[in-house]
Amino acid sequence: MKRLLVFAAVVVITVMYSGVLLAQSDPFVGTWKINRAKSKYTSGEPAKAGTMITIQRMGDQEQLTSTMPDGSPLKYEVPDKGGVGKFIAGPYDGVSEKRTDDNTRDITWMKGGKEMLHFHAVVSKDGKTMRITSKGTNAQGTPVSGVAVWEKQ
Repeated sequence: MKRLLVFAAVVVITVMYSGVLLAQSDPFVGTWKINRAKSKYTSGEPAKAGTMITIQRMGDQEQLTSTMPDGSPLKYEVPDKGGVGKFIAGPYDGVSEKRTDDNTRDITWMKGGKEMLHFHAVVSKDGKTMRITSKGTNAQGTPVSGVAVWEKQ
């Protein structure tokens, strides 16, 4: 019985430690703050000063929480293995993500099954800066195009 308890404890600790290592090895995980001075938009409304993005691991999914430029909440979950994730809050209903490498992702937001916004996100090699290039239309149908620069907090 003692061996079984020790074995169970080792398994639980290993699983917990693996999750911590996975989150630590993902350069996207963390809290990011917009740097409006370095961000450039050609169309659409940029994120307000002080806007934050929080990206965290939730089991086998990644969860992003932030606010839209109008101040309304934005939250979605996307599976690690690809496929379509879901919006929990925000004007969109689906999200897909493709990981090119550890520091690069292509993300698409959908509404009513239609692709609306495409993002190309790159975290710098030092893990301190994230550049997100956006192109498409927002939920209201207005064109959006630009580059947002985010700094890890």
